[in-house]
Amino acid sequence: LWHQVYYSYSSYLHNYSNEAQIYTLYWNNHTFTRIFLRRSAYFSYNSSPIPQSPIKLLIILCIFASDFIHKNKEEMNLYPKIILIMLLSTLTMAAQNVSHTTALPYSSPQVPESVMFCGKEIDLTRFDRHERMDRELLAFAYMHSTSIQTIKRANRYFPIVEPILKEYGIPDDFKYLMAIESSCSPLARSHAGASGLWQFMQTTGREYGLEVNKNIDERYHVEKSTVAACKYIKAAYKKYNDWIAVAAAYNGGQARIIGQMQKQQIDDTLDLYLVEETARYVYRIIAAKIMFSNPTAFGFRLRASDLYMQVPYKEVTVKTGITDLAAWAKKQGTTYALLKNLNPWLRDNFLQNASGRTYIIKVPIQEKMHYKANAIVPHDKRWVVQ
Repeated sequence: LWHQVYYSYSSYLHNYSNEAQIYTLYWNNHTFTRIFLRRSAYFSYNSSPIPQSPIKLLIILCIFASDFIHKNKEEMNLYPKIILIMLLSTLTMAAQNVSHTTALPYSSPQVPESVMFCGKEIDLTRFDRHERMDRELLAFAYMHSTSIQTIKRANRYFPIVEPILKEYGIPDDFKYLMAIESSCSPLARSHAGASGLWQFMQTTGREYGLEVNKNIDERYHVEKSTVAACKYIKAAYKKYNDWIAVAAAYNGGQARIIGQMQKQQIDDTLDLYLVEETARYVYRIIAAKIMFSNPTAFGFRLRASDLYMQVPYKEVTVKTGITDLAAWAKKQGTTYALLKNLNPWLRDNFLQNASGRTYIIKVPIQEKMHYKANAIVPHDKRWVVQ
């Protein structure tokens, strides 16, 4: 019955609305669940904005309710719930007050004819490249929560990553590789065990200077993992002398990409026939770059206050072990949870440090770690509309 309510109501919106941002409530196991159909769901092909009059939307509600009740007289006991569902949906749409500027003009982001990546122009007009890019742009456009959270987190981590890339001579575009690897989350972990912003496996992390064990795992260390990624990327560039090939090799492995280029007698990495994940990889990076350069083209309208703040902290140098990190955190004027939040590379509730290494632990500054209206400055002004 509830699916019937939903489809019937959508039909009325199709008839009476040109465009709509729809939030539908339906009853499922006695729990109201909000279904986000699409931020800018279209029900026609013209460019007229959504009817913004709450009166008109309420008229649609009344027409629908009357018709539905007439056709389903045997379900009289459910009418109050049906009316409530439709009323809440209508009021939600009216409250959104969506204008035509918030919606995508079309359901599919436009594929550019060409794009620059690491200083090289890539032609996207050939049918296979166009369609591959289209697939990745659509993925970013319709994976709303992931895409939006990636942009929000980037406001915290891009300012840290960019200077390190520059210091090691790595093109700035490789920050988008990090974005697709981890959605800009230092806590990201794959099913295969790759971890951190740059998704290092344990052996690769150790090979490029990271400490990885049960007590310390520097794959989760923002700065150190970025330095390791730069070393890896730089080593790959010495083999390929081509940044696109380096990007593909980050996913497919350096030996595999070289072997396939020789086997297929191909000079351009984008012309290789590869397993699906690796074949999509470079296009995903480029799609991320396109999304970051113009999020509104994907239907994402963020305020500066929506972005994640850079948490102010002090650095405490530690050269011995810490038997109880919770007690140590309390002495530093913070909590164990906040300490772990800023230092996810600390993998246990103590710091062993049997070898007497020097570690720098970030401790949040209590009076500066709260969100304040209009206090967040966007790292890139293109990410926000206000």
